[in-house]
Amino acid sequence: MYPVKKNDQVIADIVDLTHEGLGVAKIEGYPIFVENALPTEKVNIHILKTGKKFGFGKVISYLEKSAVRNEDLKQELIRTGIAPLQHMTYEAQLTFKREQVVNVLEKIAKMTDVEVAPTLGMAEPYRYRNKAQIPVRRVDGELSTGFYRKNSHDLVPIEDFYIQHKEIDDAIIAVRDILRRFKVKPYNEEDHTGLIRHIIVRRGFYTEEMMIVLVTRVAKIFQVEKIVEAIAAELPHVVSIMQNINGEKTNVILGKETRNLFGKEFITDQLLGNQYQISAGSFFQVNTEQAEKLYQTAIDFADLKSSDIVIDAYCGIGTIGLSLANKVKHVYGMEIVPQAVKDARTNQQINYIENATFEVGAAEKLLPKWQAEGVSADVLIVDPPRKGLAESFIETSAEMSPDKIVYVSCNPASFARDVKRYEEHGYRLAKVQPVDMFPQTNHVETIVLLQRADT
Repeated sequence: MYPVKKNDQVIADIVDLTHEGLGVAKIEGYPIFVENALPTEKVNIHILKTGKKFGFGKVISYLEKSAVRNEDLKQELIRTGIAPLQHMTYEAQLTFKREQVVNVLEKIAKMTDVEVAPTLGMAEPYRYRNKAQIPVRRVDGELSTGFYRKNSHDLVPIEDFYIQHKEIDDAIIAVRDILRRFKVKPYNEEDHTGLIRHIIVRRGFYTEEMMIVLVTRVAKIFQVEKIVEAIAAELPHVVSIMQNINGEKTNVILGKETRNLFGKEFITDQLLGNQYQISAGSFFQVNTEQAEKLYQTAIDFADLKSSDIVIDAYCGIGTIGLSLANKVKHVYGMEIVPQAVKDARTNQQINYIENATFEVGAAEKLLPKWQAEGVSADVLIVDPPRKGLAESFIETSAEMSPDKIVYVSCNPASFARDVKRYEEHGYRLAKVQPVDMFPQTNHVETIVLLQRADT
């Protein structure tokens, strides 16, 4: 049997942190994961749940506190998981994220002598998000906005999201109040009724242009003209109001049909001096300030020459490739999402960039096709999804034999696995730079430079 059972109370030392930021206590070697607890703390724990390998507990009281504890906590952000690291000082968060990268390199890639640079952080590590996707539900009899309690679909009403730009928080409240005024019915998940499912707000970091997207269950919005007129009057920075229709009983936020209700179908913003059109469904980094540091570091790692050919795999709407196009001979970008490639070509045109080619297709299929057509790469840039790179892509890209590979990762575990694979194909790990794109959360981006071992 386990050394503890549900509803027990125990006093324990917190000895570690999980990669999700949960404190780890050990009772006779049995791990208990504890929210809002830090290493070096002694806590009184209420046992919530036990399993074969570990259990979960909740802090009742702190007997000893960590020197890196942040006392200015917002409980609703803990309950919803919006800011799971807010109980740590920001310096401690940056150290924690670097240690995650060090740990996966040691455990997964078996690399113990790699120098990992200190995490690139922010001067003001809050109110950074330029996009919000906020669920709308009925709470205490009225239409409410907020976020789900962790591991549930119970909405916790929230007005200050802490990590979103203040103008976005204000816009959500303004739209919520307008929807209340017009007696719009919030979505009910259980019986799949009601109208408004989500409010999405996008805001340009440099331009301050704002888009409001109303995600609805059905197409018809009663008094839609008056609602749109009220939103535009209340929020002068709004240049676009869109409606997205999602009639499916699903957790996926956006449906397939999007309609323009007011203004443009996009907002415009900048990244490293280039202009970008951002539509309702476009992928655009949610932290513009840190995205510029991320991409500039990738460009610096590549150490580009004017004669270089660069392949930008997983190019999205072209942000990395277009940011470096003026430094190289040609950029080839590939992306599996057709709308993203369409956006990349539009962004290429509005920035008057002629030395770039974007094509739709899976990276592991397009790369050998391009190679057969005689396209070679001096520098390969990869920015894959969380699952990392396919083995076939690694093999094909290694056969193409670029001098340098710049890997932009959103998942330390998959990047460590892929780095190990590239090492087997003759590439050595030269530089590692963690970047904090999402302060107050456990996520860390990492930029890696791989060089051909014979160069």
